[in-house]
Amino acid sequence: MSPEEHPAPPAASSKKTRLNRELVLSAALALVDAEGLDALTMRRLGQELGRDPMSLYRYAANRAALLDGVSELVLDELAIIPDDPNWQAQLRRIAHDLRLLALRHPNVVPLLVTRPLSTPLGLRPLGTLRPLEQILSLLIDAGFAPEDALHVYRAYYGYLYGHILNELQEFVVDPDENEALLRLGLHRLPPKDFPRLRALAPVLADYDGMTELDEGITILLSGLAARHPLPGAPTKP
Repeated sequence: MSPEEHPAPPAASSKKTRLNRELVLSAALALVDAEGLDALTMRRLGQELGRDPMSLYRYAANRAALLDGVSELVLDELAIIPDDPNWQAQLRRIAHDLRLLALRHPNVVPLLVTRPLSTPLGLRPLGTLRPLEQILSLLIDAGFAPEDALHVYRAYYGYLYGHILNELQEFVVDPDENEALLRLGLHRLPPKDFPRLRALAPVLADYDGMTELDEGITILLSGLAARHPLPGAPTKP
């Protein structure tokens, strides 16, 4: 037979996917999601990507830069519309979106909450400062004084992160136990010292993170609206 009748088989592609920063950070985030922050090292990430760990340093100078990149990647999932005229609705939506983001990436939450504490504000990764800049714009454009907008942001995020950390800590000791007091292990608490907590067992066992978050946001926004009347808002007689 002629060579035309026996065409050479296509050469197997031995080329690896070309690395870029987004691919490296996505792999890092997947590793953190699966195994936690401690699992994220250059060596382990190199194994996950099938590359020499030294080749990753062109995308992240060190592990700290890798952690910063993961933080930016996660926060980039949070959509904020700074020119929304309904600032209260926008803050409520952002709160629920941030909660869902945290539930998708629970292992990253400690990184988002604690890592900024080790870095001066202006030296933090730009992606981690985006929510601050956009929410300040949202509030200032709505009529808040810049200083008041900053106070609102601090109270808002303080509440959100507090709620998220609390929700992630919620757990059931014995899921097969029907009695709430026993399911939560509250029966171990001395009745004389913890009467209120034991009495709230049914409510505690019925914890609904979305409802709890919304209730808290309602309280927060109501207080802000009352304390900071905006231009054009009706004044109390």
